[in-house]
Amino acid sequence: MIRLPSFAPHLAAPVLLCAVMALPAHADAAKEADCGHQADVVAAVQAARVAGVAEAAVAQQVSGSVLGWPEKYDAVVPLVTPWVYSLAAEELGTTDLAVAWKDLCLQQ
Repeated sequence: MIRLPSFAPHLAAPVLLCAVMALPAHADAAKEADCGHQADVVAAVQAARVAGVAEAAVAQQVSGSVLGWPEKYDAVVPLVTPWVYSLAAEELGTTDLAVAWKDLCLQQ
């Protein structure tokens, strides 16, 4: 329980309102970061495909330790690789899969 000093009871409502309003902003920022990292993974897998990396070798080549996302997002690589490799080569050159992924992620 949060207690305000007894000398400032008139601050209770504004403090509570600020605290409640900050929660969605924090959640939005966390979701934005999460979706951003996922999009980075998708972009890296797409780049590997365009560069001619074999599908079986993508997980070894694409990792956060090299590309900068937190290690837990390495688990996304084997999930998106089959999807990226199932797309036609023409789509890879004209479609930014990372942007599409991030848009969908943020809508959830």
